Amino acid sequence: MEKTLGIGVHAKKRGWLWILALVVVVVGGFMVLRSYAKKRALAALPVYQTTEVVRGDLSVTVTATGTLEGLNTVEVGAEVSGRVTEVLVDYNDHVKAGQLLAVIDPEQSQATADEAAANVAAADASIAQAKATVDEAKATLARVEAGAAHGLVSPQDLDTARATAARAKATYASAIAQSTVARANQKSAKSKLGKTKILAPVDGMVLSRLIEPGQTVTAGFTTPVLFKLTEDLRKMSLEVYVDEADVGRVKEGLDASFTVDAYLGKTFESKVTQIHNEPKTDSNVVSYEAILTAQNDDLLLRPGMTATATIVAEKKTNALIVPNTALRFTPPVTKTGFGPPGVVAPAPDGPQVFVLEDGKPKAVSVKTGATDGTSTEIIGGDLDVGAAVIVDVTEPTK
Repeated sequence: MEKTLGIGVHAKKRGWLWILALVVVVVGGFMVLRSYAKKRALAALPVYQTTEVVRGDLSVTVTATGTLEGLNTVEVGAEVSGRVTEVLVDYNDHVKAGQLLAVIDPEQSQATADEAAANVAAADASIAQAKATVDEAKATLARVEAGAAHGLVSPQDLDTARATAARAKATYASAIAQSTVARANQKSAKSKLGKTKILAPVDGMVLSRLIEPGQTVTAGFTTPVLFKLTEDLRKMSLEVYVDEADVGRVKEGLDASFTVDAYLGKTFESKVTQIHNEPKTDSNVVSYEAILTAQNDDLLLRPGMTATATIVAEKKTNALIVPNTALRFTPPVTKTGFGPPGVVAPAPDGPQVFVLEDGKPKAVSVKTGATDGTSTEIIGGDLDVGAAVIVDVTEPTK
């Protein structure tokens, strides 16, 4: 009887153990399935990337390209024709105003000047001769008039004397006029003779020399260029063309900087000095020329270099700044039944950013200010420093 009872007790314990094990398996399986379902639901939700709103400095810039030139570059030409006999300077030579650069054969110009001088001398002699004739005619007229007063000279002789005096005066006046013409021709001849010497008009450096000894230059409708001088390469001008969409923000006196391909990574400071009003149209694109100046104390920059300028049109200090990606962001539509689909509030009109609230994107209306193309100033709206704005989202994998 005792053995029978013992067998029954053990069998009952084993039954409970089996039931307990079954319960554990069922509960464990349910928890595993629930965890798996939760993971799948979370995996089906988008993952938002955020960045903090900060305060900082922001610069609005305008970019333009152009060419460097020496300040006050002058082209020296020839105003007379002839053969070049001497060239006295070369590339990169420093010259002073009035310095002799080259000589054009003066033989023909000298002959013209000599002829003009001779014509002046002849004109002066004609004046002297005409003056003597006038004096003689005046004396004769005085005697004839005295004789006519006493009835000793006929009226016909009186008229003749008066006409002779008048002709003498006219000849004298004509001689004076001819002398004036001769002196003008002499002045022109001397000027042309002087122009056979090519002189430097300014202090500066020879950028280019376009002639050689023995070469013949012809001064016709256009003046042949012999040299190109620049006053000072330590000061350069940068001529850039600003797009019509940006020209309204560019003003004289604005700070700027530029780079050239010859010195990668180096930035040169400059300043806007002029904005031209004449438009330039190229492929239906309208632009306006702006002149920038720059110091070139180290003589690193050379005329003709292509430069990319950045003009600072506006500066903002201690501004509330968000990245432009936050302003462009739009949350996706969640199709899964798990997690928080949609957004907390509908999107407002005008500029907006999104922040996370209880894991869901919430639209915040803002008022924007200046932008540099990467970040934008926030000048109004319910947004503070440190707020995490959404800039991107990772879509769930299918």
